[in-house]
Amino acid sequence: MNQAVLDDHLLRDLLSGELSDGLAKVLVDHEPATTNLYLVRLCRSVVSAAGGTLTGSWPRSARRELGRQLLDLPSDIEVVPVRNLSYRMAELADAHQLPTLGAEAVAASEHLSAPLCV
Repeated sequence: MNQAVLDDHLLRDLLSGELSDGLAKVLVDHEPATTNLYLVRLCRSVVSAAGGTLTGSWPRSARRELGRQLLDLPSDIEVVPVRNLSYRMAELADAHQLPTLGAEAVAASEHLSAPLCV
């Protein structure tokens, strides 16, 4: 099955079972994947919940449950190793003035030949 690279918001939705119709439609034909930095951003939001859009409005119990899932990420969610992406990330950042987060997302999408879903 093909893969789709999910950003931190979509990964949150998948793990919490709050799939939009669009995400559910993507996941019919694609296995989920994400990047290291999207995963870190979601973890940071769960830990600090400083009012951000990821989990800032969530109750503490819901953030704790999401944190447990992040600690034991399901094996069907691939996190593309940054060692496989680093050089391409540098090329993308240089050529297109992308921040590291964006360069990793594009490089992961290229590496997996997968759509990038944000």
